[in-house]
Amino acid sequence: LLCAAGAVDKVETAFTGLEVYGFPLGLRRAVESGRTVVEDYSNLNFSLRLLAGALNWPFVPVVSGYGSDQEWRSAFNPEEYPCTSKIPEVVDPFSGRTCHVLPPIQPEVAAIHVTMADPEGNAIMLGSEWNRFELSRAAKKVILQADLIVDTGCMRQFPNLVRIPGHLVDAVVYWPMGVWPQCSPGLYDSDEEHMYAMNNAMKTQEGFERYKEEYIDSYQTIDEFLAMIGQERIDQLCDTVTKHLMDPFRKWIMTDEQISNLTGGR
Repeated sequence: LLCAAGAVDKVETAFTGLEVYGFPLGLRRAVESGRTVVEDYSNLNFSLRLLAGALNWPFVPVVSGYGSDQEWRSAFNPEEYPCTSKIPEVVDPFSGRTCHVLPPIQPEVAAIHVTMADPEGNAIMLGSEWNRFELSRAAKKVILQADLIVDTGCMRQFPNLVRIPGHLVDAVVYWPMGVWPQCSPGLYDSDEEHMYAMNNAMKTQEGFERYKEEYIDSYQTIDEFLAMIGQERIDQLCDTVTKHLMDPFRKWIMTDEQISNLTGGR
């Protein structure tokens, strides 16, 4: 969406597909037009760069991603081929062998979706974690977007599941159904029909503008956002086979009134 909107000029990433929903057509249009440049790494190497950022390493040695165009081609330095600065070689001071290294990633801000967070910013994620653990430690500021706000008693009951502790977090945003039309395991499934329609809309600027008007600019509040999705659709998506994953946590879920009291009605 951000690429389709023309809001991104450079991207460093690994996998960029929408899996069963196809290649992201907004990204494709932005890259093919020359508006957005994508620097590509393997999933493993991108994860290692975030790990290096989390540990504040100056670089991280790697054993993959070289000997191919992932090493030799750089979108940020297109004139340099073969590229020697993207995954450069260094000498291992212990063995004397040559190895390859990558720079760390330390974002200025990370916006991270979590299943639930407490008012202090402690967070639990259900489902695949991907690199949210490392990202929360690599970024200079962390904003959590939580489907649910829970009492801190939940975090005390399950401290082993608190993968992002509150002292790393700068802000918590309560926004139910917050990653729709994608899924949040334990709470709601992916909206497959909408995912296909959204990606198809990104084919053209006109399609993007229509989508933006209907699904981005059409709400200002949580209630307006949920009404835009529609209660019938929400009920269908929330009737997920993974909903049992939430059973241990339900007694700690805070009501909208309790959350409003925490935020002074904001």
